[in-house]
Amino acid sequence: MSTSNKLNRFGAILGRSDRNQSPEAGVVRKAAILAACVAMLLVTACDKAAPPPPAPPVVDVMSVIQRDVPIYSEWVGSLDGDVNATIRPQVTGYLVKQNYREGDAVKKGQTLFEIDPRTFQAAVEQAAAARSRQKALHDTTIANLARIKPLAEKNAVSQKDLDDATGQELSARAALDQATAALDTAKLNLDFTRITSPINGIAGIAKAQIGDLLSPSATAELTTVSTVDPIKVYVNISEREYLKFSGRYGQGKAEQVPLEMILVDGSVYPKPGRFTLLNRQVDPTTGTFKVAGLFPNPDSRLRPGQFAKIRATTEVQKGALLVPQRAVSEVQGKYLVAVVGEGNKVEMRLVKPGERIGSDWIITEGLRPSEKIIVEGTQKVRDGAVVNPKPFDPAAKPAMPATPASAPAKPASKG
Repeated sequence: MSTSNKLNRFGAILGRSDRNQSPEAGVVRKAAILAACVAMLLVTACDKAAPPPPAPPVVDVMSVIQRDVPIYSEWVGSLDGDVNATIRPQVTGYLVKQNYREGDAVKKGQTLFEIDPRTFQAAVEQAAAARSRQKALHDTTIANLARIKPLAEKNAVSQKDLDDATGQELSARAALDQATAALDTAKLNLDFTRITSPINGIAGIAKAQIGDLLSPSATAELTTVSTVDPIKVYVNISEREYLKFSGRYGQGKAEQVPLEMILVDGSVYPKPGRFTLLNRQVDPTTGTFKVAGLFPNPDSRLRPGQFAKIRATTEVQKGALLVPQRAVSEVQGKYLVAVVGEGNKVEMRLVKPGERIGSDWIITEGLRPSEKIIVEGTQKVRDGAVVNPKPFDPAAKPAMPATPASAPAKPASKG
């Protein structure tokens, strides 16, 4: 019988009793019946079963890792040829031929363009004829001087005749030298009609078409040839990084630091590089030093103009403590890690993170080696809670943290 039915029944009994008894006896009876009803209600409430306590939340845990960790510095670099030769015309004339395919490798001395040579060939022939005339005049003055010298020694001719003959020979020799120089210039200009590559490298796109009138005064170059093995990469480092490098390696020893190149698709270039030069001064507009590195490039895979991330190992931190980044929560500028202690009880530990190493963080303060930390499930727990830990599986798809941690603020540096 339900509680309401029981109360209704007691009410009916109470009503009948009131009609058959005296007022004083009815009051006593009503009090007794009321007490019985209250007792019945309490017994009914106690009969209901209390809900069981909730089960401890399941969380993924792992031990804090301790190992030696290399610390990297990274910069975005731009690739350029080790040598970039800008090809320009040295004489004025019409372009009549292009002798290379754009983007191909060319050899030193290989003809890239040809200018109409006819005008310059005529100039060579004219200069050669002028030199021949001067050569004949010089030969005549030599013969005349050779004839007068013995006569002058015998006083058969005057000293003036000897001086005149000597002067004519010297003048004719100077005229011959001038004619020879003019011939050499004409030949050089004729050679300039064949525009050659001064280096081995990769030739770029031609910026002139067949039939164009070329001139040394033109602002645009014909093309550019770049040496790409080795290839050069430029990065800008801050003054703080420069001081760190110079203090650790000293002057002239930065070339010992191996460089690693990460391409835009995320792949790592298989050949290591090295530093090769440091600019003499800080760029006043950016507050950075321009630094160049060299990387071997035998298959010409790398080309000028590409961008890549350059990484250098600046130091090795001994016995560093590592935790996954998603195990660290940020709350109002503070960084917390959930540590599982005795009895599977959780302690929200304040920590100080350091450098990021891939998907991990170095923890410099707040943790001890081999302590158990929660990697997945920190949003389910609070300080002092009891959890049901299970080993963390790195291959499992990670859950999104409730409060993602960002990198700690670092002192600002120029560049």
